[in-house]
Amino acid sequence: MTKNKAVIAGAGLMGASLAQVYAEAGYEVVLYDLADEFLERGQKLIALNQATMVKEEMLTQEDSDALIARIAYTCDDGCFADPQLTIILETIIEKLDIKQDFWAKVSSMANPDCLLASNTSGLHIGDIAAKMKHKDRFMGQHWLNPPHLLPLCELIIGADTSAETVARMKELVIGLKKNPVCVKDINGFIINRLQFALLREAMYIADSGAATIEDIDAVMKYGMGLRLAALGPFRIADFGGLDTFNHISGYLFADLDASKTANAGLQQMVAEGKLGVKSGAGYYDYSGGKDVEAIRERDELFIKLAKCLYK
Repeated sequence: MTKNKAVIAGAGLMGASLAQVYAEAGYEVVLYDLADEFLERGQKLIALNQATMVKEEMLTQEDSDALIARIAYTCDDGCFADPQLTIILETIIEKLDIKQDFWAKVSSMANPDCLLASNTSGLHIGDIAAKMKHKDRFMGQHWLNPPHLLPLCELIIGADTSAETVARMKELVIGLKKNPVCVKDINGFIINRLQFALLREAMYIADSGAATIEDIDAVMKYGMGLRLAALGPFRIADFGGLDTFNHISGYLFADLDASKTANAGLQQMVAEGKLGVKSGAGYYDYSGGKDVEAIRERDELFIKLAKCLYK
């Protein structure tokens, strides 16, 4: 059986980006969604991403054209029954019932050797798998946005995931030239537990008036973010001295935000329809075409960092 075919279900930001990840690694990719308008949006996102990668010399125009040619688009769910599929990767909306219904249908269509994965950012893998068949071949494949530029893939091991599936999935991700890490099916996995602990404290600092949103972001961009990217939290502590970190923990932990509910300011923005880049407004303004420019600027910055850190 040919081991180079993938179906990506969901043509949004993550699905479009992941289609590029697999296509760049030589996979024949089918990007699936429920309507042509969603596929057209995904195609435009891919074109924008590829133009940036060519501009930043991450790919030649020839290689980019070949990559794009390996991506097909369909609304026909018969694609999930392809006997040559290596993997079906679901990137649809983060609603448990919708994901459960998707996998209840699709898992029975997949060939007996096909890996099954959900790009969930926080839902329990066991919950998503509740109605599906072949749970032993199913696990999480959680990527950071945008996965075509960021090298990490968090693999979430469900209670029913077989050891063989874990080994195959790790091998597959390494074949994509990405870096897999494994975590059990805990709330938030690794990435979001760390990310939201940081965000909670950042929102607390801003709400208290101690610093502006811009300055809090600047701390991460020009200092802490670089240290974390190069070393990670435990090696930073080792270099700083565990005695020093132990001393600071003794007086600082008690003063850190310990909120158990969503931040009130964040809830208010969501209620007002300010959802970030996708709605044109969030903590920053993305109206009047600034969203496209923000995506382009983000990708250019990620590429520059990747060239320094990972090449």
